[in-house]
Amino acid sequence: MEKKPTAVEQAWTILKAKGYKHTKKREALLTFLAKKNRYMPARDVYIEMSEQFPGYSYDTIYRNLHDFSELGILEKTDLNGEMKFRFHCQHHGIGEHHHHFICSVCGKTKELNDCPMDIFEKQLQGCKIEGHRFEIYGRCEDCQ
Repeated sequence: MEKKPTAVEQAWTILKAKGYKHTKKREALLTFLAKKNRYMPARDVYIEMSEQFPGYSYDTIYRNLHDFSELGILEKTDLNGEMKFRFHCQHHGIGEHHHHFICSVCGKTKELNDCPMDIFEKQLQGCKIEGHRFEIYGRCEDCQ
């Protein structure tokens, strides 16, 4: 039985195909986000990365986070007025359609199996839906 590539390995396949160089800093960034498996603000990522790599600038980290989200490696959301990033869901392929419950305190997520657009598509006959976003915010079991 063939071993499924890890999320970080999948990310490197995409990055290499897009011409990104494999660096220790990018490897550490991807590994950190994969282990955390929750939405995190760029400043928290910066704090972790600057401990490992003094001189690793906030701008470089934010640019990598943004670029990785544009490539579908990371997911991003605006939570409480701040952009937060997380590794794409392990259960879904990169770019595969799904939604989340997001804890507004710790950033943990739970995947939602159903898409509410099924209801709205019936009401929008004749319209071409080009995209949507659906997230539920609240407090997880640990943060209540």
